[in-house]
Amino acid sequence: MRLPRTDRGRALCVLLLATAVALFTATVPLLRDFFDLRVYYGAVDAWIHHGGRIYDYRVPGTTYGFTYPPFAAVTMLPMALCGLHTAIAVGLLLNLAATAVVLRILAPLGLMRHGWFGCAVVVCLLALLEPVRDTFSFGQVNLLLLALVLGDAWLLSTGRGRWAGVGIGLAAAIKLTPAIFIVLLLLARRPRAAGIATAVAAAATALAAWTAPGASRFYWTEAVWDTTRIGRLAYVSNQSLQGVLARLAEPAEPSRTAWLLVALAVLGIWAWRARRAAADDDLLGAFALTGLAACLLSPITWVHHLVWLLPSLAILTESGLRRRRLLWVVGVLYVLLCSSVVWLWFDDASGVDGFLGSNTYVWITLGLLLGLPVGHSQVNRPRRSLRTSATAPAPRPAAPATAPASVHEA
Repeated sequence: MRLPRTDRGRALCVLLLATAVALFTATVPLLRDFFDLRVYYGAVDAWIHHGGRIYDYRVPGTTYGFTYPPFAAVTMLPMALCGLHTAIAVGLLLNLAATAVVLRILAPLGLMRHGWFGCAVVVCLLALLEPVRDTFSFGQVNLLLLALVLGDAWLLSTGRGRWAGVGIGLAAAIKLTPAIFIVLLLLARRPRAAGIATAVAAAATALAAWTAPGASRFYWTEAVWDTTRIGRLAYVSNQSLQGVLARLAEPAEPSRTAWLLVALAVLGIWAWRARRAAADDDLLGAFALTGLAACLLSPITWVHHLVWLLPSLAILTESGLRRRRLLWVVGVLYVLLCSSVVWLWFDDASGVDGFLGSNTYVWITLGLLLGLPVGHSQVNRPRRSLRTSATAPAPRPAAPATAPASVHEA
């Protein structure tokens, strides 16, 4: 595809693309009315203003309530000072800021190299992705957690590793799934960052226990083990390994032995590939693989959790721009992730078509875990490594040519 060369042509291209995105998002049926943010707001409001308990709150007319660790509720306490509409506006702004941070960290990749035009195109393309759409329309926190985790990758890459681990620790205290990145830091031989992440997560959890001792006791002794509080495992939005097995077994309970065997296999593949990527000085690749593994291994991975695929999609796009035969793969995956295709099996996921179609995003995640091009040895031109330290030795200068080039040739 040839990009427009003039600013006027680029502005017109962005305007047309933004219009198409706006029309699509205005008419797509899967708008969530900030449901999850309403859960957060209602739980905090009941806790602070009505003397209720965090985990007793339910959205009126539903069975859904607060499911995150108590520290997440502590970070959301400012909601008690404002109305619901203000909380929604602030949530949108925070998600926009988190998106900007993620794009800035991934800036050397793909279309972001084309200045403001590339940035505008990427923002429009991101807005169409179902995980991103759902994160905004649910009022979810996934992009904020992704920004915190990738922030640590950036710190490690720029020689500011003294504070690396803080973001992962905070993310793990807000939601348990990002704790797998602490294991990654150990695999990548970053014990200091792993120790900081563990200490930050423990300190945040202790702060929540001091602030809300009853809620903390209930969460860590009961709620954390009860997946039914989060939702039905077989629900089609659950695009994890457990979701696949639950849909296969429905209406019976999925086999724990089968899940354990599959989970161990995925863990082994992830640990092997992530360690090799880190050893090849490709920390971004290792972080991307870890996000994929987290989505597969979590008991419940709603579609909006799949924003953890964004680093993998950025890496695959960059590889596709260098090796054109990969571009069709990028295009197919992008279309599928925009299509909401899994909802075609909302009512009935039985049969071969149900098994394949209702788990489409799981197959995408698993395929990326197995085949994502990571590590310097697997690409024609290495990515800028996120592990490169500012103290790395400078390359040796090349030997001078026998006949110096003229000024006009230089």
